[in-house]
Amino acid sequence: MRTSKVSRETARVVNALSSRGSNGDAPRRSLRNFAHGADVNYAADDASSDLSSLPSSASPSSASPSPPPSGRKRKRTVKTEVLSPNASAANRNTNLPKKTKRQPAKRIKGEHSHVEPPPNWEQVYGITAEMRKKVLAPVDTMGCESLAERNRSPIDRRLQTLIALMLSSQTKDTVTAVAMKTLQDNLEGGFNLAALLTVEPERLNELIAKVGFHNNKTKYIKATAEILRDRFDGDIPDTIEGLVSLPGVGPKMAYLTMSAAWGRDEGIGVDVHVHRITNLWGWHKTRNPEETRAELESWLPKEKWHDINHLLVGFGQTICLPVGRKCNDCVLATEGLCPSAVVKKEVTKRVKKVKDEDGVKTEVDAVVKEEKADEDAPPLDVPLAGAGTVPDIEGAGAGIKEEEP
Repeated sequence: MRTSKVSRETARVVNALSSRGSNGDAPRRSLRNFAHGADVNYAADDASSDLSSLPSSASPSSASPSPPPSGRKRKRTVKTEVLSPNASAANRNTNLPKKTKRQPAKRIKGEHSHVEPPPNWEQVYGITAEMRKKVLAPVDTMGCESLAERNRSPIDRRLQTLIALMLSSQTKDTVTAVAMKTLQDNLEGGFNLAALLTVEPERLNELIAKVGFHNNKTKYIKATAEILRDRFDGDIPDTIEGLVSLPGVGPKMAYLTMSAAWGRDEGIGVDVHVHRITNLWGWHKTRNPEETRAELESWLPKEKWHDINHLLVGFGQTICLPVGRKCNDCVLATEGLCPSAVVKKEVTKRVKKVKDEDGVKTEVDAVVKEEKADEDAPPLDVPLAGAGTVPDIEGAGAGIKEEEP
C-alpha cells in the first residue's frame, strides 16, 4: 500500500517523539528537520500579519537559533521584531526615524494691533462740541432719531426710525422730515407695518416723491416690510447682521438704527460728514466710510460712539460744509488745530495815488486791505460724494441716475 509523502513524514515525526533516546535534543532536532523538509515557508507571509494564532508557548524568543541542515537550501526571511501587546507606543517606535513635522504659522485670532489716537483729538472734539452748541443744525431738530411718533407703540417707533434712516440716504434732513410727516398723516391706519404691507407701490412712491432715489426706496421699503413680517415677527432686527440683510440698509444705517431704535451702541455710524471731516482733521487717511469706521472704533472711547455722528453731521451742515467751508468762522482753524483749514488773511497793499491840482502832481500813499486765501493750506484731497448737488447729504452717490419703477 502506497502512502503519501506527508503521511510518511508524519509517521516519522511520531516515531521520533515516541522513542526518546539518550540525547534530550533528539525530538527538537526531528521537529527542526520536519519543518525544513516539509517545504513550508512561513516567512512568505506578510510581516504585519496577525500573530495571535500562534500558541502562547511558541513565542519567537523560544525558537532555537541553530541553523537548518546543510543539505537544505534556506530561504531568506525578514527579521520581524514582535513586541509585547503591553509595550508602549514610544517603545515600538524607538528604532524608527522620526519625521520632521512642518509647523504652521501661528495665528492669534481676536487680537488687534494697538492704534494710538491722534495727540490732540480730545481738544479738537471738545472745541467742536462747543461750536455746535452755538449754532442750531438741521440734524438737531429733524434728525432721524427724532422723527418717530412718540404716541405710537415701541414696535411702531422702531419701524419708523428704520424707515426714516432709509429715506435719509442722499437726502437733506429737512426733506426727510417732510416725507416722514407725509407718511404719518396719509398711510391708512397709521404708520405701521400693516400699512406698509397694504399700501400700493404707486401710492407709496407718491408719498415719498421728494426724497432722493424715491423709486428705489419704494422697492426697498415694500420688500423690507415683507421680510419683517415673514422672518422677524413683525419687528425690526435687533442685530447688525439682521439689519444689513434688509434691502437698502448698509452698515452706517444699521449702526445708527441699533443706537436709535434699540439703544445699543455696537459701532459708529459713519456717513460722508464723519468720513470727510475726520480726514480733514488728519485723524486718518481712509478711502471710504467703512475704513473710517474701523479706524475710529480702534481708538475712540466707546462712550462717544453714539454722539460723534450727530456731532459731526451738524458740524458739516453748518460750518465745515462740503462746498464752501467756513474756515474763518471755525475755532479749529484759528487755533491751528485743523491741518486742512483754508483761512483768508488780510493783506495790506500800499499804492500811490496821483492828484492833479493846478497842474501839480502829488503822490499820496494809501493803504488798501483785501482778503486772500492762505496759500500754505494743504489742498483738499478727500473726495466729496455729491459735492455741488446736495450739500447736506447722508450718503454717497448723489450723482447716480435713479432707476425708474
